[in-house]
Formats: sequence, C-alpha cells, structure tokens
Amino acid sequence: MAAPLRPFSAMVLLALTGCASITRGSTNEVSFTSIPDNAEVTVSTGQSCTSPCTMIFERRQEFTATFTLGDEVRTIDVKTDLAANGAGAAAANILAGGVIGLGIDAATGATLDHFPDPVHADFNIPQAQQIQAPPSSI
Repeated sequence: MAAPLRPFSAMVLLALTGCASITRGSTNEVSFTSIPDNAEVTVSTGQSCTSPCTMIFERRQEFTATFTLGDEVRTIDVKTDLAANGAGAAAANILAGGVIGLGIDAATGATLDHFPDPVHADFNIPQAQQIQAPPSSI
C-alpha cells in the first residue's frame, strides 16, 4: 500500500501545476497606421496588410515594418521591452503559478510589449523623422 501524500507534498504538486501565464498571453496584437491611409505594410516576419490594420505577433518577437505608398517607403523598427504592467503580471504569476510560471513567462515573452505600438508611418515627413523603437533593453 502506498504511503498517503502529506499536506506539504500535495501543496508542492499543486503549485507545480500552476498556469504558465495567467495574466497575459504570449502574443499581442500590434496596430499599423499611416498618413495617408492605404499604405501596404510588410513586416520582416513575412506578414502584410493595408493600413490601418492589425497583426498578431509573439510578444518576444522584434521586427521591421516597411510601409509602401506608391514609390514612397517608410521603415519602422519595432522592438520589445518590459510592459508597464509586466512586473505586476510576473508578481501575480509567482503567487498563483509559482517559479515555473515565472520561468515560462520569461521564456515566452509574456511580460513584454512591442514599441512603438501603434506603428505609424507619416508620408508627409521624411524617413529620418519617423518614430522608431528605442534600443532594446532586453
């Protein structure tokens, strides 16, 4: 006959089965806008759309967005950084999901957001004046 689980052992097993990310997923929706509208947006991941539009990306995925309108092109770098509520989400995950959940959040990028978002190209100003993401701190 197997020995019964002790209360502490049961709590440890329960903590290890916690959700990976309970407050945020590993993907997020990024918006793309332009002045004027109807620019073709192509990102370095291979996705494309016509502005204004949205696309879904892995939170940890950085990319370059290229906006094309006629023969004009604007390129915007999009980076990832710790989300404003990412630290709070990590703390909540530690309480509910344990260290394993925190590790999974770090690996999947669940505590990250894309910057800039929305990604905006203004064809009335030169490429050098387009808003770019700050250098990644990750």
